[in-house]
Amino acid sequence: MDQFIRVYVNLGRNCYLRKVVISICYMKFGLFFRRKIVTEFHELSALEASAKIKSGDLTAEALMRSCFERIDERDKLVGAWSYLDKDKAISEAIKSDKAGNPGRLGGLPVAVKDIMDTDDMPTTYGSTIYGNHQPSEDADCVKNVRTNGGIIIGKTVTTEFAWRNPGKTRNPNNAKHTPGGSSSGSAAGVADMQVPLAFGTQTAGSVIRPAAYCGVVGYKPTFGTHDRKGVKELSNYLDTVGTFARDVADVSLFDYALRGQSCPNLADYDNQPPVIGLMIPFSIEASKDALLAYENVYKKAEKAGASLVDIPSSMKFESLADLQTVIMTGDAGASLSWEYEHHPERLTRFYRDSIAIGKAISESALKNAKQLADDARKREASIFEKVDILLTLPASGEAPEGIDFTGDPLFNRVWTLLGWPCINVPAGVGSRRLPLGVQVVGSAGQDASALAAAAWLEKVLGNS
Repeated sequence: MDQFIRVYVNLGRNCYLRKVVISICYMKFGLFFRRKIVTEFHELSALEASAKIKSGDLTAEALMRSCFERIDERDKLVGAWSYLDKDKAISEAIKSDKAGNPGRLGGLPVAVKDIMDTDDMPTTYGSTIYGNHQPSEDADCVKNVRTNGGIIIGKTVTTEFAWRNPGKTRNPNNAKHTPGGSSSGSAAGVADMQVPLAFGTQTAGSVIRPAAYCGVVGYKPTFGTHDRKGVKELSNYLDTVGTFARDVADVSLFDYALRGQSCPNLADYDNQPPVIGLMIPFSIEASKDALLAYENVYKKAEKAGASLVDIPSSMKFESLADLQTVIMTGDAGASLSWEYEHHPERLTRFYRDSIAIGKAISESALKNAKQLADDARKREASIFEKVDILLTLPASGEAPEGIDFTGDPLFNRVWTLLGWPCINVPAGVGSRRLPLGVQVVGSAGQDASALAAAAWLEKVLGNS
């Protein structure tokens, strides 16, 4: 049957001959063939798809068409996309196949959060103010995708200016629930197997929380890892470009390709399991389901050889969440000043009020807040003197019902303020059958170690 599959893939755009092959294989192999060739490609991990493309067992065109078949089937329900150009994406895939020498992301479809500039697609930043905005240049992170052979499949829905006011996206696990935000479409699209890789950004909890709600891996690297030129700014002190995929190996492939660096060794902890610090700030706000999932994960980790160290949270540590809010609001007062002054009627009341508050924060007060945050980044680094990583919660529990509220970023604010790398690792489901996760947090600059620990946890939990 593999010979028939290869023939099918290599037919590319010849739809008539594809139908002939399908008809023959229905008679010979039954419905199993249909499932294998039509649904398998978009379900492949990025690494699996990349290997097949490079070996000639899969074409970028076939992968792209499979992704669009999935999008066509599910978009009305999930609503992950703000813009798609199917013809252009398939054309780019065909060019990739003809080039025959793919880069590290060669032929892989990549989704771009709609606060990142693209020179060939509209970029609205989730606001009607920019409904017809067409940038003349790609954001640097988008350029890096193209340089590495990746193909931009489309733009994903974001909350307005990557803060509040959700878009149309729904949780693919249950459409009555939020996918989280602000990287709503990216998390949902990856979770629903519409695309293998997607960009997100995080200023409070906009990568980790939607990853947890949708049941995928979300990775927020150390602050400052990726250049943010061409990414709509909310807070210069906090904004971080992150990534989504369905496993840790894929986010590592994606992120390190963007860096121009070799992927870290994700097997680092296979022989010597990590020393894990157990720490849950704001644990009183966590649901019973979330706490049970967390306990299940650390007990399995301990059984697999990890050493556990209890690290109590403190009011002083938890107060850093308030500091994050002050800095984000103060920075937003400056970054969204033009929109506030020229188009106040097209901003929601939340934005008008928040920007006004941000503008009221004096320059000296904001500078002082950032100095306190700088001090905290140095002081709290001592946590990692006795542990390799921290294990905490990515959210209070399962995704809330409704799509008007994307959930509370309380469990993310402190880590974002500190600038530490964070990874959501899926950890089962709760009582409503919606995804739960755990959050791996590493020391600043030690992303490779954090990713390796997350990959080790995946194996322990049976996710890989």
